[in-house]
Amino acid sequence: MTLSATIAPPELDELCVNTLRFLAVDAVQRAKSGHPGLPLGSAAMAYALWDRLLKFNPRDPFWPDRDRFVLSAGHGCALLYALLHVTGFDLPLEELERFRQWGSRTPGHPEYGKTPGVEATTGPLGQGLANAVGMAIAEVALAARFNRPGHSIVDHYTYVLASDGDLEEGISSEAGSDAGHLALGKLIVLYADNHITIEGSTELAFTEDRMARFAAFGWHVQRIERSNDIDAIAAALEAAREETGRPSLIQVRTHIGFGSPHKQDTAAAHGEPLGLEEVRLTKEGLGWPVEPPFHIPEEALEHFREAVARGSAAQAEWELRLEAFAEEHPDLAAEFERVMHRRLQEDWDANLPTFTSADGPMATRIASGKTIAVLGSRLPEMMGGSADLAPSTHTNMDGAGNFEPENWAGRNMHFGIREHAMGAILNGMALHRGLIPYGGTFLVFSDYMRPPMRLAAMNGLPVIYLFTHDSIAMGEDGPTHQPVEQLLGLRSIPGMVVIRPADANETVAAWRVAIERREGPVALVLTRQGLPVLDLARYPGLPAGVPRGGYVLADTPPGEQPDIILIATGSEVHLALEARDRLATEGVQARVVSVPSTDIFSMQSDRYRDKVLPAGVPLLAIEAGVSLGWKSYVGPQIAVIGVDTFGASAPGPVVMQHYGFTVENICKQSHDLLRQVKGRP
Repeated sequence: MTLSATIAPPELDELCVNTLRFLAVDAVQRAKSGHPGLPLGSAAMAYALWDRLLKFNPRDPFWPDRDRFVLSAGHGCALLYALLHVTGFDLPLEELERFRQWGSRTPGHPEYGKTPGVEATTGPLGQGLANAVGMAIAEVALAARFNRPGHSIVDHYTYVLASDGDLEEGISSEAGSDAGHLALGKLIVLYADNHITIEGSTELAFTEDRMARFAAFGWHVQRIERSNDIDAIAAALEAAREETGRPSLIQVRTHIGFGSPHKQDTAAAHGEPLGLEEVRLTKEGLGWPVEPPFHIPEEALEHFREAVARGSAAQAEWELRLEAFAEEHPDLAAEFERVMHRRLQEDWDANLPTFTSADGPMATRIASGKTIAVLGSRLPEMMGGSADLAPSTHTNMDGAGNFEPENWAGRNMHFGIREHAMGAILNGMALHRGLIPYGGTFLVFSDYMRPPMRLAAMNGLPVIYLFTHDSIAMGEDGPTHQPVEQLLGLRSIPGMVVIRPADANETVAAWRVAIERREGPVALVLTRQGLPVLDLARYPGLPAGVPRGGYVLADTPPGEQPDIILIATGSEVHLALEARDRLATEGVQARVVSVPSTDIFSMQSDRYRDKVLPAGVPLLAIEAGVSLGWKSYVGPQIAVIGVDTFGASAPGPVVMQHYGFTVENICKQSHDLLRQVKGRP
């Protein structure tokens, strides 16, 4: 079956393909920057998909049941922008003429939220392919939850255009292996096998049998030798759609820079404009007018714009199905509408766990697991898991079942030991919408997830990360597993909110922040070791303080100004509280400020932050991580007890003591700071 209104005759197909090619070539040439090679070589297979099979509506880019198309080879984005313009998305030709320019909607790699029709920000190779795995996971999960006999309201495919570089990056193996294991039959990858990367032929470094590799992953694989054979590519896509039990890879032998007399099949077509003379020769060789640039033949545009009526009709038909579904299942239809719009249920956070001192000591990872158990029962859109660490990260939801081919309705995911892919898959799930995705691993392994976390922040995606074993206090596993610089690294990502709670009750409050945040990712950083519980009867400011990032946890007696402020996060807050009590016996009045999130605290008003950390009062920051980030707070009036080297293998308490995380050292450092700043004996 074809979704095309009309199948064009071969000569019109060729005209349409060349339209795409030269819109991209002219955009790159005008910008004097970009990648013309992939659009020239892959335009025909992209056209075959968009013209014959892709289900989309240019008038509503966010229609829930559209097919998803991810350009994982984001350097070829001029091709995608050409497709979006000619098929009728809100992307005027002027935007293609402003390719890669300040303020344009045609940036140098696709950016989600900037360009209508772009499904994911894809720049680093392999990320888009792994995002697509997450999108395909979301599709089958939502279909299992909402579809009913006679009513199919979630039924779409996820397509990817990938390059050699995408398949070379290790994330493609992680994500491909997971997709094959999960039998994601609605995931279809078009692989532009052009044999060229920036340094030259792929023979320099990439000689494996890619089809055999993906077949070993459990994928359905096909090969097309002629990249301009639109009918053959469409037939392969149809065969892939019929293969419901396996994801599909279609390897298409393309020619980078197709038609360029001097640059076809060379690295020169990869990352630089063809040049005016080569553009002229390429156009002449393919029978295209040299002038004017950005030429779009009327008959080609008329055929492309059939996508508007076709997409509107497809969406209208779906909306009729949705209405019929709502008549028979009104509550379920309302729930579908709620999750797709990322609205939370009323009273979702009522009666979340509260803990007393009698519940301690309790690791914050344990408190998080108890919170997940409640949230998971109230928010059925929560779905996630860990990188083979659920017994340690406490990420499983009781009674939610495992997400697997035999149970698409399961919500506990097993990513395997694949942190990089896990991060990108979570992004794809969030991009799809309808789910609250989360994933867990040890904090030190957040390094493996850095690229997708950065993209989650760039996309403004509500993804939740659970990082346990948060400091050198984890002990015997030693410096390879003891995070030191990771907190600072995560905090440095623009748009990322990092929360390191001090106890079980701060952990519950942190989860509230994470669930409510809709404009970017949240990382919860949790302990392995047990911590005392901050009893809410004694510390009533805690629930309101955590959402502000930092707050006064324990203050000086009424009417007295603090001599020093002990500012701490996570497990070190308890050391600060103990030190405060001892300092009082030594004639020093100390305020303890808990800062579970430096990111959120920095967003507060100057008035609030000055109230918590008044000017002129020395600060002693205490955190089992590198000290660099703290010294920006008040300059010379701050001292830091941190870890500016790597950890060591020993029991956690021994390691903490060796690095100065003791009440005795906090008191000593407090007195030293006061002498330095105020000349106090």
